[in-house]
Amino acid sequence: TDGAMRNLVTFMRKFSYRAPQVERNLIQQLRLFHPNVNIISPVPALIPASERRLSDPKCRFMQYRRCNETFKRLGMVSEDGSKLVELSSLSCAAPNMQDFIQQRYCMDSLLDSVQYMKVEDVDSIEFHLLPPLDSPGKIIAVDCNYRDHCDDLHISIPREPTFHVKFATSITGALDCIRAHSVAKHIDYGCHLAVVIGKRCRDVKPKEAMNYVFGFMVAQDIVARDWNVLLGGYSMDTFCPVGPIIVHRCHLPDVSNLWMRTLVNGELRQTSNTYNMIFKPDFLIHRLSQHLTLCPGDIILTGTPAGTGASRKPTSFLKPGDLVETEIQNLGKMCNKVINPFV
Repeated sequence: TDGAMRNLVTFMRKFSYRAPQVERNLIQQLRLFHPNVNIISPVPALIPASERRLSDPKCRFMQYRRCNETFKRLGMVSEDGSKLVELSSLSCAAPNMQDFIQQRYCMDSLLDSVQYMKVEDVDSIEFHLLPPLDSPGKIIAVDCNYRDHCDDLHISIPREPTFHVKFATSITGALDCIRAHSVAKHIDYGCHLAVVIGKRCRDVKPKEAMNYVFGFMVAQDIVARDWNVLLGGYSMDTFCPVGPIIVHRCHLPDVSNLWMRTLVNGELRQTSNTYNMIFKPDFLIHRLSQHLTLCPGDIILTGTPAGTGASRKPTSFLKPGDLVETEIQNLGKMCNKVINPFV
């Protein structure tokens, strides 16, 4: 609804309070743009409309730091982004996302207890948005996992998934800057649906795999294509923006039909839907767990669709000054500016 969108814009405005005024206005204007309705697949309500209120905090988790504080806080936000409940000091929840996931907190109990917590208006507080998860044990990404991406690269559909890894030090927030490292000239982008593991698992069957998922978030798999991958092409600092929140799987049990897109300087570069995914999250968890142990907080990047900079004719890589917007239906939006590494 229009009201929900206005609240969302207000919410995201709070996230960017540190940004210069010109940049902040640009971000707000870009967030008002909606995809054409004919490419948005309708998603049925998970809760009956009579029982659901957009302003009730849900299991949509964020990490943040209040103005003039040095420690992080963990909170839940409402669907429309207008309300916030802090979990760090008002419940038995751990003060950070990594420990909270390992607590295996009962979401039903958490939602029931919200009515006894202090609910704040997002518009009334000043805070800096942090990555919702900043110290995973593993970040594993799938290489070619979208049919349209394979068509874009003129390659056949793979029979088995292939993977690459990123280091945890590459993580940055949903409104933080991407550094254009001087050693990299061909910096590329790629929107991913990120799966966050919730329970330790090994040798998981596909039909049981989603039981080990905590939730989902938006991610960008930034890569320096002209730099040796083993020496950091995928893992340079700030090369893994994630956020702005983690949506628990109880609110999003089916991720097989979500639209996703990437814009660079307002130009639509990637637009697709997760139904184009070749290997679904349950199979990826199954395959990875055959060879290694997945732990709480591990992140799986499930692939990027067509439209990466390397596949365009002519190629179009990121450079300082570019603004990269990444959005996935029901999961939120990131806005990351590419900056000179010496700034």
